[in-house]
Amino acid sequence: MTLRRLLALLAALMLSGCSATGHWSQALGGHLALMRAAQPVGDWLADPATPPDLAERLKLTQQMRRFASDALALPDNNSYTRYADLHRAAAVWNVVAAPEFGLTLKTWCYPVMGCAGYQGWFDRDAAQQRADALAAEGWEVQVQPIPAYSSLGWSRWLGGDPLLNTFIRYPEGELAAMVFHELAHQRVYASDDTGFNEAYASAVELLGARQWLAARPEALAAFDAARERRARFRALAREGRDRLKAIYDGPEAGRREAKAAVMAELRARAPAEAPGYEAWFQRANNASFAILAAYDDLVPGFVRLFEHEGRDWAKFHAAVERLKPLSPAERRATLRGLEERPHDVDPETRPTR
Repeated sequence: MTLRRLLALLAALMLSGCSATGHWSQALGGHLALMRAAQPVGDWLADPATPPDLAERLKLTQQMRRFASDALALPDNNSYTRYADLHRAAAVWNVVAAPEFGLTLKTWCYPVMGCAGYQGWFDRDAAQQRADALAAEGWEVQVQPIPAYSSLGWSRWLGGDPLLNTFIRYPEGELAAMVFHELAHQRVYASDDTGFNEAYASAVELLGARQWLAARPEALAAFDAARERRARFRALAREGRDRLKAIYDGPEAGRREAKAAVMAELRARAPAEAPGYEAWFQRANNASFAILAAYDDLVPGFVRLFEHEGRDWAKFHAAVERLKPLSPAERRATLRGLEERPHDVDPETRPTR
């Protein structure tokens, strides 16, 4: 990090209050520690102590990295050309919160990246302490382990965002999806719209991973099967979210009882309708449903936009860039207008070639 940028960040921290300063101090320290742990992939491959299975994975990621820039028009920089073993299960833990009777995420605003509906912590216990404090204020809260995050390109002078042990052994399709998702955040990012950013990156990961797997039919079949299971989970979660929203928008009398009944029904239906996701429904609350919407709701619109731009990646990214000056409401209206147009492509089932 250049001295000027570091001083600017520190100044922003001092102006943001004691609580925010505590969060940002750990965030800055945690990120710098992560960056120091990363070494070039070439060094890992040259080290005879590197396990053979890890070496093969690292080689595969470098092919994915080149594909991302050459075929998907994603940034061509030093991100994901280094690897770090953090010796923990997550890169960060995100705290997300929503009201007891609402599905709007609590928002935090940060220097450089703008506002987001989550707060990231590099220490699990610290994240839980923050979550407990929010719960004491009446928020419904979740602490979610996150395998990777994007510095939006700001880490390129420190070596670029690294590959991590937290996702390096994902199945091939999901590994490609992870890399493409995080690089998408470096390509287009709206500082005022978590849902827009995450849905765009999720569309890139879906379309890009299928394109990467097009010549690998077995891996593509496995990827599509996993995404089909995820689609069933999201359909049940979306139904639950819509029913909860109707309760919260209705009369105050009986809200708590009606909410509890919906949650009990979802937990009972999950084993049959969303196998593999039973644990998610067991611990779900308003924060769970709200953050899921950020990653989910606008994805079909972005897929339609990709089709509208002739499946040309450079044109697609440029079209997304043109949405940034709009308000969040205008962005959603534009994307949902695309969703409503008839088309012969089902983004959940048809691979991109």
